[in-house]
Amino acid sequence: MSPTNWHILETVEPPTWLVAKVGKFAAQLLYQRGIVEPEQVDAFLSTDTYQPTSAFELPEMQQAIARIQTAYEQGEPIAIWGDFDADGITATSVLWEGLGQFFTQGDRLVFYIPDRLKESHGISIRGLDDLRSQCEAVGKSINLIITCDTGSTSLEAINYANELGIDVIVTDHHTLPDERPNVVAIINPRYLSNEHPLFHLSGVAVAYKLMEALYETLPEVPQQPLEDLLDLVAIGLVADLVQLTGDCRYLAQKGIEVLRQKKRLGVRMLLEQCKRVGDRPIDISFGIAPRINAVSRIWGDVRKCVELLTTRDEKICKSLIEQTELANTQRKALQKKVFKQVQGKIEQLDLSTTGIIILADPQWSVGVLGLVAGQVVAEYGRPTILCTVEDGIAKGSARSLEGINLYELLKGQEHLLLSFGGHPLAGGLSFALENLQVLAEAIDQRFWSQYGQLQSKAIAIDLEVKIADLNKDLFNEFKQLEPFGMGNPAPKLLVRDCEFVDISNANIRTHKGQKVEYIKTEFTLSDRQGNQIHGDWWGHYSYELPDTACDVVIELVDNAFRKRYDARLLDIHAQSAPLKSEESTLASNSIKKHNPNLKIIDLRGHGQLQQELEATICDRCPTSWHDLNMLIEQAAQSHQALALVYTDPEKINGAIAWQTLVGIAKYLSRTGKEIKRSQLIAKLGIEDQSVLQLGFEELRQYGYVVEIVHNESNSELDDPHIRINSVAADHLPTQSSTITKQFIQAVNEILFQQQFFDRQLISLNEHDR
Repeated sequence: MSPTNWHILETVEPPTWLVAKVGKFAAQLLYQRGIVEPEQVDAFLSTDTYQPTSAFELPEMQQAIARIQTAYEQGEPIAIWGDFDADGITATSVLWEGLGQFFTQGDRLVFYIPDRLKESHGISIRGLDDLRSQCEAVGKSINLIITCDTGSTSLEAINYANELGIDVIVTDHHTLPDERPNVVAIINPRYLSNEHPLFHLSGVAVAYKLMEALYETLPEVPQQPLEDLLDLVAIGLVADLVQLTGDCRYLAQKGIEVLRQKKRLGVRMLLEQCKRVGDRPIDISFGIAPRINAVSRIWGDVRKCVELLTTRDEKICKSLIEQTELANTQRKALQKKVFKQVQGKIEQLDLSTTGIIILADPQWSVGVLGLVAGQVVAEYGRPTILCTVEDGIAKGSARSLEGINLYELLKGQEHLLLSFGGHPLAGGLSFALENLQVLAEAIDQRFWSQYGQLQSKAIAIDLEVKIADLNKDLFNEFKQLEPFGMGNPAPKLLVRDCEFVDISNANIRTHKGQKVEYIKTEFTLSDRQGNQIHGDWWGHYSYELPDTACDVVIELVDNAFRKRYDARLLDIHAQSAPLKSEESTLASNSIKKHNPNLKIIDLRGHGQLQQELEATICDRCPTSWHDLNMLIEQAAQSHQALALVYTDPEKINGAIAWQTLVGIAKYLSRTGKEIKRSQLIAKLGIEDQSVLQLGFEELRQYGYVVEIVHNESNSELDDPHIRINSVAADHLPTQSSTITKQFIQAVNEILFQQQFFDRQLISLNEHDR
């Protein structure tokens, strides 16, 4: 895996008044983020200064309130139709408590949330029939449904509701359909311009705005303050990862103020359970939200979650808290299992030609597919769709990365889909399994034509600091700018010329002290002046850290348990990759200590194996400690030797790789022949998909058409053929253009890493003799 690109934001010199107000580093961040005028700064920092936007600026709010007012005056019952994620659960809770001031709960007010494991997002005909049956069983009929966090694209089900004589008010924030649904009102901020302060509201925030408008219209009715609902709004906003600007930021700030007071029984007990204070967004995103979400992911039915957030019965609340904790523990284990299975399938894909990863397996639980898809996006840098299969129907979740609108890529494939909805970065969908290959090819082709190439991983670095700066004062500077999230990310800090000492691995344990399968590396970060700070690196092993001086990207975090401030490691660039011989020996000894029975079979440069080996095959030279450790762990778990069958990285460099690619292109163009991808990789000695793509792009710039031809069998073990034809060139330059230089540099960078880790493996072999 090639190193992540670092983009260091330009250092600015903020005015002295701003530095005096918030501190040097916080002032730089505000200026970088375009918050430069005194009134902007005041509104950003203080909820007392910000002027919130009227709820009636949302289109069709007047029509919605008029219909609810009619229901109130005529004694009609209302049903709330919610959704099963944290945003939908909190939105349902907001309407349950807010409308509960006007309609008697359980009598004139009921709610319905689809079962995640049996139903999809949105209103459904099946769900409408279930809701009617439940109401008729107790002698009630429903004339009005109010949705929250869902419904914008449920056109068929809404028409069915109309046939049944049921009016529908949709409150939602998901992408709009081309056709307006046939509803009394649709309150969706997507109808506003993307510069409007309400545009980024999540489902719970839209539901709150509906209650705000109703409280304003009938102020004499409610007995409880509207602001009591704001802690629920903060939970949903932070959990749904919406952009925290405009009214979203204001509502999150106000909500966290209410959250901190812990007036709500369920919230207080959730915070106690996960040992969080409740004064920061991280307490939601890493404490409350995963536990609420876990219930639907594991058990499907989330009605108890609404009860947890709204009950005043301590005994009931305690029981429900225990259930959420159990669900969250099971969710972690299931997510880890499915992710490992997904990785196994991805290893069989040709990633150099795959723009969109789309996989299906009937054994996968639909409840964790969104989480796993997000992990795949982070790990492989590609939009990902993961589905389970039941009765010939694939159903799952889609996740994308910034800059690639997966919703738009799928939107043109409605004829292949049974259902789809969501955001540019996330969605849910279902389709007939027989359409899987056609769908995959269609969206992949559209991806390459629209975006042209995969985006390399990149980190935007906000500030450069020294270890001596990483203290309480800096943390408090940053805390003024919270809540952090989309649109206002937590500061990423660059620390140069430092080294890791006192390194150790730690297995994470549950609150009861039980070991779970998560790992983190703990360390002390030190500079040449002797300044130090403790830190951790989640999901990584100790020997992934370099033994040389390096530059690192970190976040400064509050370790409330140990009453200190820690460095959360995000990325590393070693200043000099090769270790000194004695340091290499120490690294090898460290690995051998953890794997004393490891055997290495050196078959480098022997070409294809003539017979099957009872060994773990290493056909790609590792490029990181993580890759190396994974290989060794795989061999250890299989109780096998590790066979090295890759090309010797000492025998090639970037210039040779480019000249080889040029020669192959000329030959294929002249003869009309093809080459297997595996053969091309063997000749170039480099497999990294982004580097291969650079080489292909360079060939295209000089008039060559590069085609990837897959086997008709569509086997998961497909080794596609590469076809290269010339349409405008008789020859290729060797090292002239910018992309060529990028290709050569990228190859050299990969080979530099390969050479280093190749030596680590060989040293293990020599150590064994």
